[in-house]
Amino acid sequence: MSISTTTLPTSTPHLPTSTPSLRNKKVILLGASSGIGLATAKAAAAQGANVIIVSGNQNRLDNALSQLPTGSEAYSVDLSQEENISRFFAGIGRFDHLIYTAGENLNLQSLSTTVIDDARNFFNLRFWSAVACVKYGAPLLNPGGSIGLTSGTAALRPGKGWSMASAICGAMEGFVRAMAVELAPIRVNCVVPGVIRTGLWAGMPEASREDLFTGMANTLPVQRVGEAEDVALAFVYLMQQSFGTGQCLLVDGGTVLV
Repeated sequence: MSISTTTLPTSTPHLPTSTPSLRNKKVILLGASSGIGLATAKAAAAQGANVIIVSGNQNRLDNALSQLPTGSEAYSVDLSQEENISRFFAGIGRFDHLIYTAGENLNLQSLSTTVIDDARNFFNLRFWSAVACVKYGAPLLNPGGSIGLTSGTAALRPGKGWSMASAICGAMEGFVRAMAVELAPIRVNCVVPGVIRTGLWAGMPEASREDLFTGMANTLPVQRVGEAEDVALAFVYLMQQSFGTGQCLLVDGGTVLV
């Protein structure tokens, strides 16, 4: 009886030897004048990235820029309008990573009281503007670049009043998977936050907001609600890793488990 053997190569080409660095990488963050976007800008800058933050509120942009390293840039752009997005990317030059976190305050209500035209507007900044940023930004990405978008646990575990939020998150996650295929080898992923303590909840009465945070903290396995910095770490990871694409990374404290 003869036995055949296979000799494995002593080395495998093309494997990364270390975690890709963000040092001197150009990172554009849209919706980054506060909350998760600003926290991500700070985290990327701490890794040596050159960050560009974009938002429609000049005062908040100025405040955000004062919290970032010298050399960071800020642009006031109304992201609700496609032509503004197109014009911004036409003048920004090539870059390495695109992060989109823009969104207005959450507005939760039952379907029976939902005004359809208002619901369409709710999709505009959270979904359609993200689509426009990918459309105009992707051709400018350098080799090895990535796109990071934002979803939410409403797609996986919606509550009463979350119909539009759930629909937007589901649409975003489908879009991410489609773009990972269409734009390859550009990596396209999204972060899926749970309840995060940011200004997006400012539309709720303060007492209701605090009740929500307390209730979630008592329920979640981690025994606290999330902070913007928790989500920022996920975005930084998705920029630095080089093999995952089309993924929706949960950062939810265990929300979908309980």
